[in-house]
Amino acid sequence: MKITEASARLLNPFLDDLSDEFYLQMLLRHVEKCGRICYLSEPKNPEGSTEKFVQMLIKNGHESPLEHGSCTFKIVTDRAISQEIVRHRLASYSQESTRYCNYANGKFAREITVIESSGLAENEAREWLNLMEMSERTYLHQIDAGVKPEKARDVLPLCLKTELMMTANFREWRHFLKLRGSRMAHPEIRKLARQIYEVFQQAIPVLVEDIEIFDDDAE
Repeated sequence: MKITEASARLLNPFLDDLSDEFYLQMLLRHVEKCGRICYLSEPKNPEGSTEKFVQMLIKNGHESPLEHGSCTFKIVTDRAISQEIVRHRLASYSQESTRYCNYANGKFAREITVIESSGLAENEAREWLNLMEMSERTYLHQIDAGVKPEKARDVLPLCLKTELMMTANFREWRHFLKLRGSRMAHPEIRKLARQIYEVFQQAIPVLVEDIEIFDDDAE
C-alpha cells in the first residue's frame, strides 16, 4: 500500500513552448480582448492594460467576461474530497475510475494508494493504517477470487487516492477559491485551494488579489 499527499498542478498544454506564467497571462489578455467589446474600448496604454481592465471588471462585479478564459488543473486527492470538488457544476471533469482501474494488475503493483490522513494522534494513526491495509487485503482477495473491479471496489476506503482533471473558467475558479479556501471548508480541500490560488497569484495576481485563503496555522 502506498500513502501519498494531495496536490493540484496546472495542466499547461504548451509546456514545451510557454511557461505556466506566460500561458495564464495569454489567457487573461484574451479575457481583456473579449471584455472590451462590451465598452467598444481600446487601451490608451497597452502596457499594463490587461491588469487594470480585469481589476475594473472585478471591482464593478462585471465578471462574465472572465468566463472567456479557462484552464485545467490536475488534482490528486481522495475519493471523499473529490465528491466535494465535482459539485462545482460549471466545470468539466475527467476522473480515475475505480470501475475500470484494476488495482490488482501489475501496473498498480497490486496495491492501492491512499491519501495521508492528517491530524490524527499516534494511536489513531496506527488504527487508520491497519484499516487501510485490511481494505487493501480484502480488495485483492476479492479480485483474485474472480470478483470484478466494479464490485470489489465496494470495500475501498474514502481516502483512496483519485486523480482528476478539472477545467473551469476564471470566474468559476474564483468562486471555487472563495468557497473552498474559506474557514468553513474542509481542511483537505482548503490545501488544494491554496495550491491553486498560489499558481494564479504568481502568474496573474489580479485575478485573485481580492480573495483570501484561510490560514490554518493562524489559529
